[in-house]
Parts: sequence; structure tokens; C-alpha cells
Amino acid sequence: MTGSANSARQGRPVQKLTESLGEFAYRVMRDAIRAGRFQPGQHLREADVAEWLQISRTPVREAFHRIVSEGLLTIGPWNGVMVSELETGQLVQLYAVREVLEGAAAASAARHATKTEIERMFKIAQVEAAHKKAPGKLVTINGELHSAIYTAARNPYLLQSISSVVDALGLLRHSTFVLPGSIELAHREHMDILRAIRNGNASVAERLAREHIRNALKMRQQLHALRTKEPASDDRKRGS
Repeated sequence: MTGSANSARQGRPVQKLTESLGEFAYRVMRDAIRAGRFQPGQHLREADVAEWLQISRTPVREAFHRIVSEGLLTIGPWNGVMVSELETGQLVQLYAVREVLEGAAAASAARHATKTEIERMFKIAQVEAAHKKAPGKLVTINGELHSAIYTAARNPYLLQSISSVVDALGLLRHSTFVLPGSIELAHREHMDILRAIRNGNASVAERLAREHIRNALKMRQQLHALRTKEPASDDRKRGS
């Protein structure tokens, strides 16, 4: 492991009392990939990860197999794996699935969200509005807001499906929030979705959520086009 992998070595993650070594390796590796600590295309060897986590190679191999099945890692011809890279076609496919799932989540939230949950959504949106000049911070806030909607949907199967898509999108390296007007657009769309949920209007909430994801895809494609023409910068990651 090199680059960001070396920075991950600086502190060994702590194993939870309730998890096996395999579960520990799986959790840490999955979180590291989602957090952007490993670059797409980066090679990871069992021996290096085992040394980092201070465990044997067997639970690391077990974790690799699980994460490969989720699409975040790809098996290589060497003794290890490679962090997956999303191609343009895969990106469009993922957003198509995400559009359906996010729409369903918003509709279900409109039917089932409690007053407390709705209040929390609007509080997160207020925090979002207060950080319009901090794209990096907005990535986290955006995730919290969407997660609040997923939770309020009261559907564990839907949540599991959305989590799988979000994990895959975690491979994206840059935030669309760096694009002019993207922050303001996302906030307006979030507020419209939340009002529909508060009003209990499931059909409107679903339509607005699907439109929000379609616009996010357009932004993602625009960012990709710009990145292919200019030198890449790693100072900001992922987005809506």
C-alpha cells in the first residue's frame, strides 16, 4: 500500500468487542474506501493490510472477498485486490438505480416520518445553508440529510439497497459542490423535498427526489468533463 494507505497506517483502528477479526477487517477497509483513504485503481495486498491492522492474512482475505462482492474492490492478477474505478456507463447505471431508490425513500418518509424526524431534517438543512462556502463540510452534511430521509422511510430493505449504491458512489473522488451554482441548487431542492415530506405529500416528495438525483447526475457528468480537460486536484471529494 502506498500514498493514502500509508497515512492510514499511522493509527491502528480499534476492534469492537462484538466483532470477529474478519468483521473488523471488513468494517475498517470498507470505511477507509468510502472515506477516500485509498485511491481508485490503487493496489492493496493482503500482507500490507494485515500488517496495518496487526492481524493475520486470513481475516483480511475474508474481508477482501466480501468487499469484492459489493463492487468496491476488484480482484487482480497479483496477490491482492485493486480499489474499483467507476466508468461512465457504470456511473449512469448507478444514478438510475439511485433515482428510483431515493424517490421511494422520500415518498415513504412523507408517509411515516415523525414530527421529531422532520424537525431534525430541517435542522440539518439549516446547517447546510450556513455552510454554503464550505464545499468539503457540505459533503458530510449532505450525507446526513439524505440518511435522515432514509431512516424516516421505515424500510430496512430499502435502506440496505440505498446503502449499497451510496457505497459504490463513494468511489468518486471529487465533489460536485465545486461547480458554480451547485450548492444553491442542491439546497433549494433539499428544502422542496423536505416541505413535501412535512406536508405528507408522498407523490410530490418522490417526484422532487428523483429530479434531485437526475440533476446530481448532470452535475457529476459536467464535473467529469471538466476533470478530463484539467489537472486533477484531491483537495475536495465527492458530493450530492
